[in-house]
Amino acid sequence: MNNKLFPSDFTWGTATAAYQIEGAGSEDGRTPCIWDMFAAIPGKVHGGHNGSVACDHYHRYPEDISLMGELGFQSYRFSVAWPRIFPEKGKLGEKGIDFYLRLLEQLHKHNIKPSVTMYHWDLPLWLYEQGGWLSRDTVAHFEEYADTLYRRLGDAVPMWITHNEPWCAAFLGYGMGVHAPGHEDWNEALTAAHHLLLSHGRAVQAYRAAGLQGQIGITLNLSHVDAASPSEEDQRAAQVADGFTNRWFLDPVFRGSYPEDMMSRFADLGVTYEFIKPGDFTTISTPNDFVGINYYTRQLIRANPEDRAFGLAHVKGENPHTDMDWEVYPDGLYHLLRKVSREYTELPIYITENGAAYADELCDGSVNDGERVEYYHRHLEAAHRFILEGGPLKGYYCWSFMDNYEWAYGYSKRFGIVHVDYETQIRTPKQSALWFKELIHSNALPAR
Repeated sequence: MNNKLFPSDFTWGTATAAYQIEGAGSEDGRTPCIWDMFAAIPGKVHGGHNGSVACDHYHRYPEDISLMGELGFQSYRFSVAWPRIFPEKGKLGEKGIDFYLRLLEQLHKHNIKPSVTMYHWDLPLWLYEQGGWLSRDTVAHFEEYADTLYRRLGDAVPMWITHNEPWCAAFLGYGMGVHAPGHEDWNEALTAAHHLLLSHGRAVQAYRAAGLQGQIGITLNLSHVDAASPSEEDQRAAQVADGFTNRWFLDPVFRGSYPEDMMSRFADLGVTYEFIKPGDFTTISTPNDFVGINYYTRQLIRANPEDRAFGLAHVKGENPHTDMDWEVYPDGLYHLLRKVSREYTELPIYITENGAAYADELCDGSVNDGERVEYYHRHLEAAHRFILEGGPLKGYYCWSFMDNYEWAYGYSKRFGIVHVDYETQIRTPKQSALWFKELIHSNALPAR
């Protein structure tokens, strides 16, 4: 393999999520999810935006998948909207099932391998009202939902992801209050995280029982963590940040336990751990077939005694920053891949999200997003370095295929390699999309 070529069996993909692109918020029996509820609370989402229309992918999916095919993508990672499958307790949404069967048929037509995420944060509102992720009953509901997808879609799906970024769903949603459902209670956040992880394990077990021949895993959002200085205080603060962001989810999945240092710190915040039951960690650590990693930036950490919760503060790095004000730090991806493969698992790794938001402008029918191209090039150089050293990286999914609803930021941030005019719904491939077309065709990083 030369210094630019990727392995012949490497998978090039792109990714989206149901609530961010589908729209059709009340069509074909779909009922509200917690993000519909959260977006309706004044001040929670930029501009009061919601996902009721989004990119209208529910109606425009043939056009979108055709464009993916034209660009050469080999795999499409999308999520299923839970409220389309179970719009009410015990009621199966046949029209929702039919939509995803049609979507899968289109992907097959264009020879694009589907990678299906079962939970990308759109918990049905009816289930939230019965306790949501704070209730252990939701674990059983998720297992029922997963088993339904296996039975109805399973033969057409070679790759399954149980959860996307449980850190965000639990910590941002139940601890910090900046994502749905908007709670601010650390005992609730840790309870939700545990039930998310437990439901992951139960869904993997159900997949094995179903006898399907594909692969199943989980996607975690992880960060490389650096201390701002060599001081002992900053080093300890960085260790806490690593425990908070990475180890709290990696350890139970791959080691069958929570990190003791973080259990003690969370206990100081009032977490009681009553949600942990005998046998839970055996379930959570049920073996996966791969692990998905979402990487965007690193964390640069210093000690901060004024932060009573965790004793740390984030320092702004000296490198360029994206429109999300996230530092561009490709080396962090390389170090993170090494950490996961050396310290946690020898399983195949997929980068299931990586990308950047920039303030793109459509000019004369095109978008020159050279900063995004540079971001992708440098991160893929880091990924390629890992592969050359023997690392088990098997695929890469850029985030995202098209501009979409960026959660609490509404439609104010653009991550897509395809520009979306939200008024007309016209799609325009950006320079980055054409760059990916060349990359995938040659299976090698383009010359600069």
